Amino acid sequence: MAFGLSLVERINRARADLRLGVPIVLSGAQGPALVMAAETATADRLDALRDPGLVLAITRHRAETLKARPYDGDLARIIVPRDGGLGWLRAMADPADDLRHPMKGPFHCARDGTADLHRAAIALVKTAQLLPAALVLESPPAALIAGNDLTELPFDLLAEALARESQLAPVVNARLPMVASQAGRVHIFRPRDGGEEHYAIEIGQPDRTKPVLARLHSACFTGDVLGSLKCDCGPQLNAALAQMGAEGAGVLLYLNQEGRGIGLANKMRAYSLQDQGFDTVEANHRLGFEDDERDFRIGAGLLRQMGFGQVRLLTNNPRKVDMLNAHGLKVVDRVALRVGETAQNARYLATKAAKSGHLL
Repeated sequence: MAFGLSLVERINRARADLRLGVPIVLSGAQGPALVMAAETATADRLDALRDPGLVLAITRHRAETLKARPYDGDLARIIVPRDGGLGWLRAMADPADDLRHPMKGPFHCARDGTADLHRAAIALVKTAQLLPAALVLESPPAALIAGNDLTELPFDLLAEALARESQLAPVVNARLPMVASQAGRVHIFRPRDGGEEHYAIEIGQPDRTKPVLARLHSACFTGDVLGSLKCDCGPQLNAALAQMGAEGAGVLLYLNQEGRGIGLANKMRAYSLQDQGFDTVEANHRLGFEDDERDFRIGAGLLRQMGFGQVRLLTNNPRKVDMLNAHGLKVVDRVALRVGETAQNARYLATKAAKSGHLL
């Protein structure tokens, strides 16, 4: 008996393939295209894809760093040169050595046709928490696809699926006495699309008919676990829980969106760039990411699912307030959370205020 894979299952299989350096197939009206993540490509597979039509799709931010022309607005399609080997490819995708080897051009960028397929390829690579750079070969030789059991996705349905709000299902909840409050309970939620699990930490028994003291806290391994002095995440987590404990009720959503949604490996890459003198936003852009890649709709959906309609939101980020108000919640008050400033994170906090609009 054969088991047909759903679109969600194929998307997750495609993510795994990309992380392993295995090409996938995106199909569209113009036929199939082979896609491979630049970060995990191997020399043999790069050589197998080598063709005059092979392009490297990168985001506008990365293109601006490389001085390549983003003719498509939000991305650039760099035609891979004949002598463009694995070293060239790594240098295009990863900014680690940009300052040591700043001149990488001249580049020839495609400007004909549409870039919808390339846009979907970059979006998928991002969700695999890889550097946002994808090799794309349209109309590949049939021999590169036939018999290789490559994961195939229709790119238009892929784009719709990636843009859709994640639906989360409750898995389990259990009582957990904590330093902040002995009346603690942890809820585990699992996305139906196979993504990262998210957690809700409920303090006391919040009245669902009244505004609840709430915080949307993005996972920060370095700050929450290691006590990093480069950010204020750990102190914010502890202060929020302590305030909820003092009031006797509250809910903290612990969302697995490390590094503003780019993942821990890319966050460490950004830290390395910060050591070279770039601020947090500049580092993200050099990597090819937006200032903030998080999906705050997840937090709104979890709060609604738990029965909350009104919140007093512990945050310094007005964007969180706007997002909750736009997705079925009413923020009756923004509660400032100014803790954790150190000599090491002063510039980071100043950048959040100046470039990301945080109220500090």
